[in-house]
Amino acid sequence: MRDRTRRPPVDPQVIGALRMPDNPERPLVALLKRVAVAFGALLAAALIVWIGRDGYVDNNGEGPISFNDALYYATVSLSTTGYGDIVPYTPLARLLTTVVITPLRLLFLIVLVGTTVELLTERSRQSFRIQRWRSRVRDHTVVIGYGTKGRAAVETLLGDGTEPERIVVVDTDRAQLDAASALGLVTVTGNATRSSVLRIAGVHQASAVIVATNRDDTAVLVTLTAKELSPKTRIVVAVRESENVHLLRQSGADSVIVSAETAGRLLGVATRTPSVVEVVEDLLTPDAGFAISEREVEASEVGGSPRHLADIVLGVVRGEQLYRVDASKVDALERGDRLLYVRKATPPDED
Repeated sequence: MRDRTRRPPVDPQVIGALRMPDNPERPLVALLKRVAVAFGALLAAALIVWIGRDGYVDNNGEGPISFNDALYYATVSLSTTGYGDIVPYTPLARLLTTVVITPLRLLFLIVLVGTTVELLTERSRQSFRIQRWRSRVRDHTVVIGYGTKGRAAVETLLGDGTEPERIVVVDTDRAQLDAASALGLVTVTGNATRSSVLRIAGVHQASAVIVATNRDDTAVLVTLTAKELSPKTRIVVAVRESENVHLLRQSGADSVIVSAETAGRLLGVATRTPSVVEVVEDLLTPDAGFAISEREVEASEVGGSPRHLADIVLGVVRGEQLYRVDASKVDALERGDRLLYVRKATPPDED
């Protein structure tokens, strides 16, 4: 019988493209800390030898032990070189060497060897983390492109309570991926028009794909590739020109947002009624003020009108169809309906 508990090894191509979130501490800072610990152990050993210099003898016969001699002895002792030119000869000095110098020697070696081993095993550690993540992740969100649109989409997801590890960012720009990784997001390096890259991002197991590329033609290719890999995954696309909306619809996009025209409409509205723009921005920002959300109809609300609820309802989703709140087909709510309503947003610092 096949052992289902064993996990297949991670493809080296996956390790090179997929990167788990980095630790909060930067690698250079961690290395400098270890170097400081090593030098601290070395200096402590030198001070101990110099304070007890009367118990040490220089076999070269160059007189009393100086601080430079003590530092030299600490260096060759902690590095286990041990030339034997400076040695402890009194019982107290030998006791200090046994009780103090030896633990410092071990600390020194652990720091140096530990740093080397960590560098050598980093690839194996990444492989294990990637393997564990891929075995657990389901219904995550894949964001294609981490420019202005992609970053805003991620901020909205995080503001709605999505865990960072459930967001995968795909991009070719290393600087953008580093910024995403700093937020705790999983990143994939590669061209999202390639099916192999989208497989690494787990598109076939994702609940949604956000396509926020800088070019409309790239968005079409990404949508086609993602739809082929996962026909049931919801795909949301941002395009610059409205003339390309039908191409995205035909490619399999579930929702298409025309970024240029939407921004243009808001600019036009702002010249006449700027307060309206402020309200729209407030509704689109989940961190504070008010936000648009979705919930299921409660049992006590079935049969009632969405216009008479305590919440401010904007629309009703029945099946796959969205109806405005004043549509006659949703005058009476049914089980399974979902309400689009205005809720009070909770700031991040509040419970």
